[in-house]
Amino acid sequence: MATSLDQLKATGTVVVSDSGDFESIDAYKPQDATTNPSLILAAVGNPRYAHLVDAAVKYAKEKGGSLEEQSEHATDRLLVEFGKAILAIIPGRVSTEVDARLSVDKEATKAKAKQLIALYESVGISKERVLIKIASTWEGIQAARELEKDEGIHCNLTLLFGFQQAVACAEAGVTLISPFVGRILDWYKKKTGKTYEGDEDPGVQSVKKIFDYYKQYGYKTIVMGASFRNTGEIKSLAGIDFLTISPALLEELRKSTDPVPKKLDAQTAVQADPLPKVSYIDNEAEFRWSLLADEMASDKLFEGIRKFASDGQTVKKLLLSKLSA
Repeated sequence: MATSLDQLKATGTVVVSDSGDFESIDAYKPQDATTNPSLILAAVGNPRYAHLVDAAVKYAKEKGGSLEEQSEHATDRLLVEFGKAILAIIPGRVSTEVDARLSVDKEATKAKAKQLIALYESVGISKERVLIKIASTWEGIQAARELEKDEGIHCNLTLLFGFQQAVACAEAGVTLISPFVGRILDWYKKKTGKTYEGDEDPGVQSVKKIFDYYKQYGYKTIVMGASFRNTGEIKSLAGIDFLTISPALLEELRKSTDPVPKKLDAQTAVQADPLPKVSYIDNEAEFRWSLLADEMASDKLFEGIRKFASDGQTVKKLLLSKLSA
């Protein structure tokens, strides 16, 4: 009998590996892969990847400048070294994240995205194989809008928790969004003290609503569920565009033969009673108020930015210590 992982793929969902540990990726045959500062931090502590750290440090020293400037160069190059290694394994695209500290600076986000793409191209990787990950703040969405339209740089809008974020991203024409299923669940469990499973999971319900809305109004932006706490959440979203899944949960799905029926379908969504049409992309005040009024979305967005920024700085400090040795 087919494994649960193979059944998931058979529903039409594209499976993406959520890991910086690229040596674990190939076993699950994903199309794409995603990384973030926390995943990179976990991976750089592994001696198997010391050669990537060394390559980043060497590049930064050749670039020159102050130690602070070199550490910035090394950090960017390390992200690209991991991305390049991952792309040697997978057939599709890798997501590489912009420094989370830039999440409230549109122009700095755009500049960093272009720097990362230029670095990828310098090592022979086309921008078509890269998604630039940007936090779904007002500034991040506007940066992605301009990067997609003016530069042909494809973006993955991450740390997405609220419906208003998803709508604005679709209106901006971004390539892909990553709504964080498990972190939504975490918030509701802490807030209510309740246990949620399967289709009752508030993270699952949030992503289903986004999927239905996108299909009903013809948005081309890919919905990629992310940040899962268990395989039940994954199975409840079978049939969605993409799912990015950690190696531990991929392994659990691969070892199981439990049925994974298709739960989400574009045609079914189109034929359902339509959700009310809303718009945020050209109304900054309305977007900011809607996000602020959504306690869960605003809490988790800025918590996520702080965590990614902290882990990114830890990676940078590690590289700085090697540069100054």
